[in-house]
Amino acid sequence: MKNNGKLRGKTLFITGASRGIGKAIALKAAKDGANIVIAAKTAEPHPKLPGTIYTAAEEIVRAGGKALPCIVDVRNEQQIQQAVDAAVAKFGGIDIVINNASAISITPTLDTDMKRYDLMQNINTRGTFLVSKTCLPYLLKSDNPHILNLSPPLNMNPKWFANHTAYTIAKYGMSMCVLGMAEEFRSEGVAVNALWPRTIIHTAAVEMLHGDIGAQYARKPEIMADAAYAILTRDARDYTGNFFIDDEILLDVGVKDFGKYACVPENMHLLLTDVFLDNEGPMAKI
Repeated sequence: MKNNGKLRGKTLFITGASRGIGKAIALKAAKDGANIVIAAKTAEPHPKLPGTIYTAAEEIVRAGGKALPCIVDVRNEQQIQQAVDAAVAKFGGIDIVINNASAISITPTLDTDMKRYDLMQNINTRGTFLVSKTCLPYLLKSDNPHILNLSPPLNMNPKWFANHTAYTIAKYGMSMCVLGMAEEFRSEGVAVNALWPRTIIHTAAVEMLHGDIGAQYARKPEIMADAAYAILTRDARDYTGNFFIDDEILLDVGVKDFGKYACVPENMHLLLTDVFLDNEGPMAKI
C-alpha cells in the first residue's frame, strides 16, 4: 500500500516501537514525514532481541521522519507522563497513539505463575489504559485524533479462554478499552479502534514461541503497518469502535497482492491463523 502523505507533520506516540510491529508502523508513518515518539524499554542492546529505541530512531530519521526516543515502561506512570511531556514540548502535541506494547504467556491456569499474570495485566490492560488516558488531553486538541490498540476482537468462544485464560483476559482488556473509549469519546471526534492480524506475524516474540520455523508460516510486520496506515489516515469521526483485521482493511482499500506480505511467498496458503479468530476469513483463497 502506497503512502498518501496524510501523516506528514502528525505526531505518533507508539509504545514498544523499538522493534517488530511497532517499529514497522513507525517506519511507515515516517515515510510521510511524521513525528514518532518511540516509547519503549530497550535503551541498551538486548542479548536475544534486536534493536533499541536509539537504533529505531536512526531508522525513522532515514525513512524521512522525526524521532524522539523515550525510555518508557508502560507500567510506570511517571515515565509515561515524562515521555508525553517531552513529546508535546518537542512536537507541539500528540495526534495518534498506538498501544502496541504487550506481554504474552500462552499457558494454562495451573502453569501461569502470578508474576507472569501480573506482568500481562499491567502491560496489556493497565498500560493501554494509562497511556491512552495520559495522551487524551492532547488528542482532544488534534484535528484528526486516533487511538489504535493492537488487540483482538472480543470473541467469547470459550476455546480462546480454555488454554490461556490469563493471556486472554489481558488482551481482551485492551479490546475493552476500545469498546469503552470509542463510545466515551465518540462525540468529541477521537477515533478508538483495534487492529489484529489474520495470521501470525514474524516478530521476535513469535520466534521465541515457535523458533525459526514460525517464519515459514507467518506474514511480515509490514502488513500490520500498512493496515494501521489505512486506519490512521481515515477521518476519525467516521471510523471508531471497530475491531479491524489486517487483511480485511487492506482488501477494503484495494490491496490485491498479499503474497508480498508472506515471509515465504510460496507458503502463503499455509499461513497459521492467529489466536482469537474462529475462521480463516475472506483472505483464505487469495
